[in-house]
Amino acid sequence: MKVKFLAVLTLTIALFMSACGKSDADLTKAATDKLAADKVTGVTVAVKDGVATLTGEVADVTVKSKAETSVKAVDGIKSVTNNCTLKPLPPAPAVAPDKMNEGLINEGLKKKGITGVTVTVANGEVTLSGTVDKAKVVEVMQIANEAKVGKVINNLNK
Repeated sequence: MKVKFLAVLTLTIALFMSACGKSDADLTKAATDKLAADKVTGVTVAVKDGVATLTGEVADVTVKSKAETSVKAVDGIKSVTNNCTLKPLPPAPAVAPDKMNEGLINEGLKKKGITGVTVTVANGEVTLSGTVDKAKVVEVMQIANEAKVGKVINNLNK
């Protein structure tokens, strides 16, 4: 009788201990430690009923994925909801309108096969210099004006 009682008691205690599992606070700490060990920064973990929710702002999608994989590997985590957002990309440096217009005019001259013209753009004003055939001057001026600049100064030698 004592043996049966001890066997039932031992079995009951074992079932009770295995059913308890880790607390949400323990899982949160374990997940946070795992992220730190995997060198994932900017991510916060909250665990409720074994479900981990990740929040924060990360550099790119690989970091977001790594955070999720790391937390899924923690024993006791049932599932992971990844609410991390990606940091916005920095804005592209603005191209100076003068340089852009200079490039447009030079490209237009190149397409028409016109050489010998130097294009300078400053404060929206185009200065054309160099030597070009008299027959091509009108074409050069037309290309410069198509760039929609403020003023075109013609210093071409014909």
